[in-house]
Amino acid sequence: MENVENTEIENEKIIEIRTDLKQQLEDMNKYGKFYDDLIEDYIQMVKMKDNLKADIKEKGIRFKVKTGNGFMQVKPNESVQNFLKVNNQMLKILDSLGLKAPPESDPGDDEDGLC
Repeated sequence: MENVENTEIENEKIIEIRTDLKQQLEDMNKYGKFYDDLIEDYIQMVKMKDNLKADIKEKGIRFKVKTGNGFMQVKPNESVQNFLKVNNQMLKILDSLGLKAPPESDPGDDEDGLC
């Protein structure tokens, strides 16, 4: 479970990303609900991506589960594939808006963000 401090950091991160994306749009004279809606879609995907990263960090790329027969089985973590899909969709949103990805400001993240 997240503690309050992590939630506050996430909120700051989301605010910074939203502000940066809106500033990029303003610099290109792009205004309107259409752009605001796409930015909010992007923000939702940032949140999803963070949840997927946390799941991968917790469970790993593969994890053991007990089957109905009582045997242990190793299964791939679906969060890995979902992470790639969400990340790809985020890039498509940015590309369609003509925007650049805002830099991640968390120095604790690894380069790939999965460990």
